[in-house]
Amino acid sequence: MKSFLTSIVILWTMGVAQAQDVKVAIGISGWTGFAPLTLAKEAGLFKKHGLDVSLKKIPQKDRHLAIASGDIQCAATTVETWVVWNANGVATTQIFQLDKSYGADGMVVKPTITKIADLKGKTVAASAPGTAPYFTLAWMLKKNGLSVKDVKVVNLEPQAAANAMIAGTDGIDAAMTYEPYLGAVRAKPEAGKIIATTLDYPMVMDTVGCTPKFLADNPKAAKALADGYFDALAMIKAEPKKSFEIMGADVKQSAEAFEASQKYLRWQDREANQKFFAGEHAAFSKEAADLLLESGIIKQVPDLSKLADTRFVK
Repeated sequence: MKSFLTSIVILWTMGVAQAQDVKVAIGISGWTGFAPLTLAKEAGLFKKHGLDVSLKKIPQKDRHLAIASGDIQCAATTVETWVVWNANGVATTQIFQLDKSYGADGMVVKPTITKIADLKGKTVAASAPGTAPYFTLAWMLKKNGLSVKDVKVVNLEPQAAANAMIAGTDGIDAAMTYEPYLGAVRAKPEAGKIIATTLDYPMVMDTVGCTPKFLADNPKAAKALADGYFDALAMIKAEPKKSFEIMGADVKQSAEAFEASQKYLRWQDREANQKFFAGEHAAFSKEAADLLLESGIIKQVPDLSKLADTRFVK
């Protein structure tokens, strides 16, 4: 009888523990910078903080639609993308920074192109307006005296854009892509050259954000998301080989190949997050909003003061 009662208590305790796990769905892509979220999930780090996290691979151009429909509560994307989403009525708030690109995003061009200004009148493969690759294109063109109106943009997602360059597709003079797909182009220089990356134009930064309703209803869960991510960064330092295996498997890369990809970015720990949200985030969001407005990607600038909630990185 005693053992029976003990079993009942154990089962009841397990049930309570499971009931306490807050469910949260996060929209991501195969971008190398998002990989610590996969590590946090697969290694049980989110679970440790009382979260039942599901990671959903959704193209960046559709991620805001998944938020608006309630299919996901949170997402990972670039800082300027949150400006676009909020400008288009999809209210979202950033809660922690994931990474900064240090050469992981770039522009690949045919061998005949020698400088970005040569792209005037040419065709460039890039994701749809409102995505990071499209914004990176707009940013690089502007810094070289051009705009997106000076080129013809063919909408291809980063992997397809890289593949088009590798295949030597006729009619495509340049492409916007990122790691791990940029690495495939690096490995085949005869297919084209990487003319510019975020080492030249440091403007690709990723954050995780959620709907205001989720944050209001689940502030502890939002803190747990950030803590789980920071735990993943600690695991990468303590167990790099195991971590790279887990993260690489998600994008069909070996641990060695993934390790090579991640060298082109910097994941941002708690201290880096605090520094970023102290001033850089607001300054970049303002400059990005001006370019988005100028490029016609947004019709009006949203309330930039509501784009981030810094409580969760303290």
